Amino acid sequence: MNAPATLSFTLNGREVGATAGEPILEVARREGIEIPHLCAKPGLGAPGNCRACVVEIAGERTLAPSCCRAATAGMQVRTDSERARKAQALVLELLQADMPAAAYTRRNELDEWAARLGLGRPRFGARAPTPPDLSHPAIAVHLDACIRCTRCVRACRDVQVNDVIGLALRGDASKIVFDFDDPMGASTCVGCGECVQACPTGALASVVRDAAAVPARDTSLPVPDRVVPSVCPFCGVGCQLNYHVKDNRILYVEGRDGPANQGRLCVKGRYGFDYVHHPQRLTRPLIRRADAPPKAALLGADGGFALDPQQLMQVFREAGWDEALDFAAGGLRAIRSRHGGRALAGFGSAKGSNEEAYLFQKLVRTGFGSHNVDHCTRMCHASSVAALLEGIGSGAVSNPVMDVLRAEVLIVIGANPTVNHPVAASFVKNAVRAGTRLILMDPRRGELARHAQHCLQFRPGTDVAMLNALLHVIVTEGLVDEAFVAARTEGIDALRRNVAAYSPEAMAPVCGIDAGTLREVARLYATAKTSMILWGMGVSQHVHGTDNARCLIALALLTGQIGRPGTGLHPLRGQNNVQGASDAGLIPMMLPDYQPVDSPEVRARFEQAWQLAPGTLDDRPGLTVVEVMHAITRGEVRGMYIQGENPAMSDPDANHARAALAALEHLVVQDIFPTETACLADVILPAGAFPEKTGSFTNTDRLVQIGRQALEPPGDARADLWIIQQIARRLGLAWDYADAGQVFDEMRSVMPSIAGISRQRLEREGAVTYPCTHEGDPGEPVVFTRDFPRAGGKARIVPVDIVPAAERPDAQYPLVLITGRQLEHWHTGSMTRRSGVLDAIEPDPTALLHPLELAAAGVRAGEAITLETRRGRVALWARADDGMPRGAVFAAFAYCEAAINELTHDALDPFAKIPEVKYCAVRVRAGGTPRPAGSYGGGQLLAEAAPGAAAAP
Repeated sequence: MNAPATLSFTLNGREVGATAGEPILEVARREGIEIPHLCAKPGLGAPGNCRACVVEIAGERTLAPSCCRAATAGMQVRTDSERARKAQALVLELLQADMPAAAYTRRNELDEWAARLGLGRPRFGARAPTPPDLSHPAIAVHLDACIRCTRCVRACRDVQVNDVIGLALRGDASKIVFDFDDPMGASTCVGCGECVQACPTGALASVVRDAAAVPARDTSLPVPDRVVPSVCPFCGVGCQLNYHVKDNRILYVEGRDGPANQGRLCVKGRYGFDYVHHPQRLTRPLIRRADAPPKAALLGADGGFALDPQQLMQVFREAGWDEALDFAAGGLRAIRSRHGGRALAGFGSAKGSNEEAYLFQKLVRTGFGSHNVDHCTRMCHASSVAALLEGIGSGAVSNPVMDVLRAEVLIVIGANPTVNHPVAASFVKNAVRAGTRLILMDPRRGELARHAQHCLQFRPGTDVAMLNALLHVIVTEGLVDEAFVAARTEGIDALRRNVAAYSPEAMAPVCGIDAGTLREVARLYATAKTSMILWGMGVSQHVHGTDNARCLIALALLTGQIGRPGTGLHPLRGQNNVQGASDAGLIPMMLPDYQPVDSPEVRARFEQAWQLAPGTLDDRPGLTVVEVMHAITRGEVRGMYIQGENPAMSDPDANHARAALAALEHLVVQDIFPTETACLADVILPAGAFPEKTGSFTNTDRLVQIGRQALEPPGDARADLWIIQQIARRLGLAWDYADAGQVFDEMRSVMPSIAGISRQRLEREGAVTYPCTHEGDPGEPVVFTRDFPRAGGKARIVPVDIVPAAERPDAQYPLVLITGRQLEHWHTGSMTRRSGVLDAIEPDPTALLHPLELAAAGVRAGEAITLETRRGRVALWARADDGMPRGAVFAAFAYCEAAINELTHDALDPFAKIPEVKYCAVRVRAGGTPRPAGSYGGGQLLAEAAPGAAAAP
């Protein structure tokens, strides 16, 4: 659609319209007139430094760069005059003369423009060759192909705001550098690949490891035969991307202009796709051999694995699908017959689609006969959801991440988005660049701290003390939005009384933040026109996680900072579909759309919708993830069906969880790899990976999107939806869903929040935000604009007091262990540890400690250390981190060889039943022998591959 014309000028002899300040190049593009350009790219600005886009303007002596010259009324512009064309051609010829003979990309924009202008071989001599920089596992640097357009600089500096790439020196000596002219692999580069996507010539390009040599420029690198639009399978941001596929293999991935990412990706989204081609993919159903040793024999004396998962697979035999399905369902059916439906439990997956989650919970509820169904939300934001449902009547976010760009003040608490949600973090950094004031609250000082106006590095576990101090300031200094509170909330009087004892002066010694800073932050948040709160699992994964979230809700309600763009509450969802899986009912106390299972009216509605006899659905909520493990040890749960989850790695006190799984009479595991959990199964069903199926996925913004099948599953692996249906039929359920679309239609009929989202609309629009209750509704990115979905329409303010952590440091275990994820590896690592690039960047488990803490332990960075708690010990490598507080240690739980959840404990938040994996007592000692990586080894496979001279776009 043409932009509204506010002025007119002449372009190549015809009158055209333009808006004030619009560059000539943009007007020409809209009018279908091609002008060569290299430094200009949508989203990256136009510095005008390549001069390939020069045009002739009547009355002016010199040619003008059309990318940064704005049109003015009455201007007469020629893009095709002889003078302009000669200048354009000369610039392209000079640049081409310096190009190397090798091709580093499938699409060289310089070559394309030269071909369009009909240029032949350059007449000029080439510059001296530049040696390549192949130090980075993902990105090859060939500065002999660099034209100094600075698109990479702007992509790194202005889009992702990583500030790694710069332009150094002057004149002919100028060149692209990383940090202080370091090799790229030794720089602070985070591997997002934004520079690769921006580069027009392949000077920066994704490494192709399976190429024997770099082809000449007149030959082509492997060209994809299909481009499949889809979404990223990792975090909850929900980045849209394109899979470039040839011969049932993904060649490379590029970002797509989706509403949540605007073309951006992180290192996992861009380079973490090759796990699907890993040789350890499960391709045949497997049944535990009759002569296999007892499962308990596979565990060491401390409950850890005595053998690595690859060796454990020797206790299985291959089977056909009919035999495997009969065996899987037969064992579940037998337990149901002998002990009843509550003796069975199911864990679904937040990595699967909405349709898979919906069918899985329906299978457990109608095929098993209980509500014992859960998934990793229990380890994620269960406490946030509990507090949100209690306080505002909805467990989802109030505003999308993009609203940070409209916030005057932004609080990020208990989250490290540059690691866990990197693309979302890029928009946070963009917002700060545009004037948003960032307040960072976390025991660890992460990369965002350099962008923050205030960095509150509070003591671990003292969230409530700090937040109640902020509430005290808001109440006592008259910063409450009294009109909003009176009209839209209840419970303010109890909170006023409660926070009276939590002055900043009283809480400063508790939380470690001085009173003056607490007061300044409270005033800043309360007095801004728009303030927004993002939080992560540093808030939720505590025994007081629900109380932490209640405080954040109270902050927003007391100040009226909710229900408007640029305000609100946003718990950053972890997995790519943990929001959708929870919406679909993959939780033990709620049916789809958060309808409580203990409500007779709700159960009656679902019994009618699912064509069940009245009274079929159990009237008691089911067991949560950790509760299931305890029920196994008590003999109450005897059989399980686990789809795409890895509790043997992700559960707290993992040794206890593994012993429980080993004690089951019958365990069915459905997965794509021989995970630690799969090794304890009686039958393993090989499933399709994310790019091998089609379904809908809901991101952290409540945005429903389509993930499309790009590949066929390997061997006899089948799509999860097919496998779930086959199990259901063998449990007596007459299911016959033709495809995911039919399942989605049924979901719409029982889930009012998505009733207006048809599958056809999703295909047409690419993404729709819920709630969307009627077809044709636009969806609501910002909710609670008029009222809250609670009785009476008012939100509830809930006062809380300090609850100590379940296990505090003492003389024997003097430090606090904080666990989490890291940039390159996701969750338990079953996918990312099998990605060549990702595992090459971070191949080994590390513990992060403050340098002074390392010195106190007599350890130097890079040396082996052992972490010990009352539950176990692991050995890993020490890494110094100035951002760590004294008295704490951080470790990621993605490494099977240093399974950090062997150390955590399973004390639960009493409201949400989420375990406190963010806090337990630990000690550090020098030395130890880290275990080998076992079944993983994507990095080892990468190291054994070709050196990687050729590269993809």
